[in-house]
Amino acid sequence: MPLLQVRDFPADIYEEISFEAKRENRTIAQQTIVLIKKGLGEEVSLKEQRQRLLEEIMKRDVPETAKAIDPVKLIREDRDR
Repeated sequence: MPLLQVRDFPADIYEEISFEAKRENRTIAQQTIVLIKKGLGEEVSLKEQRQRLLEEIMKRDVPETAKAIDPVKLIREDRDR
């Protein structure tokens, strides 16, 4: 993976990135990548990620036996026990 080194980086910006990284439970490197992606317009929202995942799931071939399962019925049976 390529390495990026920035000389004479402003201390106040570094502190902000460090604070946000801690708040988001990320490393400073991870947070910096997120911020750069956002700045370049490459950030994908969580809603878009979920939508893409659902589309991928819907494209999969599902066996007929799985289609025949009624989740509501299973939940009711479980609750009745």
